[in-house]
Amino acid sequence: MPRKTEEYQLLPLLLKFISEVRRGKHIQKSGKVIKKSSLENYRHLYNLLDQYTASRGVELRLKTVTRMPQREFKAEQKYWKKFYMEFTAFLYDDLKHFDNYVTMMVKLLRSFFNYLNQEKGLDIGTFHKNFHSAGEEIEIVVLTPERLHFLTHSEEFRETLDEKLRKVKDIFVFGCTVGLRYSDLMALAPINIESLDGKVYLSVKSKKTQTQTRVKLPDYALQILERYKGPKKRLLPYYHKVYMNKYLKELMEKAGWTEPFLRRRQRRGVPVEVYKDPIKKVPYRFCDMITTHTMRRTAITTMLSLGMNEQVVRKISGHAANSKEFYRYVSFAQSYQDREIDLVHQKMGKNQSLQPENRP
Repeated sequence: MPRKTEEYQLLPLLLKFISEVRRGKHIQKSGKVIKKSSLENYRHLYNLLDQYTASRGVELRLKTVTRMPQREFKAEQKYWKKFYMEFTAFLYDDLKHFDNYVTMMVKLLRSFFNYLNQEKGLDIGTFHKNFHSAGEEIEIVVLTPERLHFLTHSEEFRETLDEKLRKVKDIFVFGCTVGLRYSDLMALAPINIESLDGKVYLSVKSKKTQTQTRVKLPDYALQILERYKGPKKRLLPYYHKVYMNKYLKELMEKAGWTEPFLRRRQRRGVPVEVYKDPIKKVPYRFCDMITTHTMRRTAITTMLSLGMNEQVVRKISGHAANSKEFYRYVSFAQSYQDREIDLVHQKMGKNQSLQPENRP
């Protein structure tokens, strides 16, 4: 006798999955617990699916396909193909998301379906494997070594800042020196400082990757730490990421780095120009693009641009040997070096002044 097809509501199952992740009951294949950031992303996925079903007046259901008749199987295949097309259209057209975000949501949805198949034993088929995503390479925004040098060493500029922005500048410079993720930077404590043979090191185990890094600190970084030395648990002043992003933009604007920045994103693989004011077509400025991510990106790019060995940089940054993300930095740094050597070649041309260019 053929086994009866079972049917389940998708959203309650996803809610139960999120609850299991929150309680640490669901772990990755590597044995590691799923990170809080990933948990938040699953919550975003749930909210998006909830919005989608409400806006379309539909309910999402799952059916087991074990011994399902061929005609019914084809109908189920068509159901999920239609869902994928309509859900991604909802993300792109209704909510105006870009490829990077849509890709992340589609990957999470695939992971959830894998969980139902492999861990819950629900034979719901492999229709989700056809949920493809375009992907997007987000442009890397970093400070040039010249601008980083200015922030690090200009006492004249420091004197123009209020106390809050002085702290923000110190955090930013320190972050651009050690290359830590912002969460690790804000968690630094005196225990992370090691002294050996008259040299001072920062020793940190990344929360995200559990990679141990050890970086020798230059004098200016030690001076920054000295400013905030005291009976506190943290090495640096603490700012929530949201506020830090806001203050960094203020700092960069104070530095005068307000040149227009043409921002491009991708939607369905097609480049789209993004404006600060889409109605008036007012472009972003360079200062508007600076976030806490800029510190780590600047640190890695500066090390590579100034000639540090890739393997050493990777050891400091904690990237895996085959990391695609890391080689984006390598490519970006090479582009920077190419621009710099082009300037030298131009100056070596006929009738050109050999005076050094004063660039901020």
